[in-house]
Amino acid sequence: MAGLSCWPRIHLSGECVVQGADAQPQKKTPEISLRLAEITKHHTAGDPVSGCRWSLKSTYAIARELKRMLIDVSAATVGRLLKAENYSLRKNRKSLETPTGKPPDRKRRNRQFLYIAKQRCHYEQRELPVISLDTKNRELIGQFYQDGRIWSQESTPVFDHDFPSVAKGIGIPHGIYDTIRNEGFVSVGISKDTAQFAVDNLRAWWLQIGQSAYPNATEILLLADCGGSNGYRTRLWKQQLQEQFCNPLGLTVRVCHYPPGASKWNPIEHRLFGFISRNWAGVPLDSYQTMLNFIRTTSTQTGLNVHARLNRKQYQRGIQVCQEQMDRIQLTSHTANPDWNYSIAPATW
Repeated sequence: MAGLSCWPRIHLSGECVVQGADAQPQKKTPEISLRLAEITKHHTAGDPVSGCRWSLKSTYAIARELKRMLIDVSAATVGRLLKAENYSLRKNRKSLETPTGKPPDRKRRNRQFLYIAKQRCHYEQRELPVISLDTKNRELIGQFYQDGRIWSQESTPVFDHDFPSVAKGIGIPHGIYDTIRNEGFVSVGISKDTAQFAVDNLRAWWLQIGQSAYPNATEILLLADCGGSNGYRTRLWKQQLQEQFCNPLGLTVRVCHYPPGASKWNPIEHRLFGFISRNWAGVPLDSYQTMLNFIRTTSTQTGLNVHARLNRKQYQRGIQVCQEQMDRIQLTSHTANPDWNYSIAPATW
């Protein structure tokens, strides 16, 4: 690198900098910080709110760059220098909206969030159930790798590849989260994630817990994502709510869907599923019983309580709902964002 011969060789050890053979150790010089900033300035990102920054270059790459500048420094020392400058190790964060071909209607999205907040307050004041529901990621049952680390004297051996063919089965956790009582109810399916599976879990929650917890309730508020087995466009979801939930139980459901791309705002994601994932982090789910035990023992300092059951029923994909069946649904669209907000009442015939 041209012009480097004029720089004095600097030996960096820990927090001390030594310039020349006879120089006395001293604290980090501004020259080191300037050269470090010069290396990372085109490879740095940061949070404008907290001021925390991170570099795309590894500590080893930065150490090599500094060595070309006649600065003898180890990768570990580079890490300490970066931390002193408020850098930290980070991973990707899913915060950008996925392009869909047309710009998102931010005003409409904001109106939906405000509408959901209003409905939640309305139901909570009347002591009626506010239920958040969704399906968690499918898990392979067997000695498969689980992200995370646990305190142990030795590592647990797991398969080197996640081949479904060697799994004992699959576990599909569908969750019901009661936002008022801070209580979860999870059905682990062994088949497929369908609208029938979602409604069966909702019905099981009501029969086992809901009707005793809310004996005077005649309607409930459901908070759901826009897609998946309980998506707002899914005909089978609405038909199953009518036939398998509202009619036999005599309940009216008011459904509010979060806007597309906003599933992480659904309370079940950060109030239930996140803690379940932490509870079994680093431990292979070698059996259905192991999976259920981890779900049941999930708790938080705020008093989260979780129930779990295994649903061995087989579900079929691709069930079509004809227009005649749709016409029998007692569906009322709301004025605000009618495709995302609607109510289904029990049939009166």
